[in-house]
Amino acid sequence: MCLKQTVAVGLALMMSNAVFALPSDRQQPINLVADKLTFNEKTGVNTYSGNVIITQGTMRLQANSIVANFNAKKEIQTITAKGSPAYFQQKTDPAKGLAKGSAQQIVYNADTGIITLTGNASLEQDGSSIKGGVLRYSMNKGDIEALGTPNKTGSSSGRVQMVIPPSASKSFPGARD
Repeated sequence: MCLKQTVAVGLALMMSNAVFALPSDRQQPINLVADKLTFNEKTGVNTYSGNVIITQGTMRLQANSIVANFNAKKEIQTITAKGSPAYFQQKTDPAKGLAKGSAQQIVYNADTGIITLTGNASLEQDGSSIKGGVLRYSMNKGDIEALGTPNKTGSSSGRVQMVIPPSASKSFPGARD
């Protein structure tokens, strides 16, 4: 189902280490276009704003703004993409379709290895999808946590929603057709 991999694809590229990318993607140049770039060497903050688009092979990340924070060793600490919403897509496996995700904000924390999608967060690939107010993916543990929107109790729009198409699901043990 690869939804766990889907979360990582957009931001892992920006670290120049696309963990779940096609091998050929890693060999491609990283292209970045934005209306404005601001770099502060003292603080280690890079800000890209105005229809930011980053591509590398099959990976595409699009946001209104992207802020990358670097430490003194020039290593990524955090990357934050914001949009209405921010989008990413990438082909993670030659046998599968594009993995796509979107959220109002996507944050990657290099110290924890956690990618957090916040605000109408969604992930999809090959008919499988998961939606929630917040989606968290741990690159270290390989698990995903989905949270609904707490202020909409009783409404399906405030709860976590997941779709598993028939071809991807398996019967429960002991179930008969």
